[in-house]
Amino acid sequence: MPRIIVEVMPKPEILDPQGKAIASALPHLGFTGFSGVRQGKRFELAVDGEITDEILESARTAATEMLSNPVIEDVISVRVDDEDAA
Repeated sequence: MPRIIVEVMPKPEILDPQGKAIASALPHLGFTGFSGVRQGKRFELAVDGEITDEILESARTAATEMLSNPVIEDVISVRVDDEDAA
């Protein structure tokens, strides 16, 4: 079944307490070399049938109007899942 992937991240000026907690835990678990972490959201929208330009545009609209909070988040990408496209 074809899927559309939507990725949403907090705006750069918004504090990310989950990202900070992960960043501080990494060295304690032996993962070094990372200077910061930002945590976002990923949505997978299953599509019945072929993904058309109209369906993709509808996903973009849903991403900006429903899947993200435009006050604190940016929609980073709306794309067709590469695995399903092959």
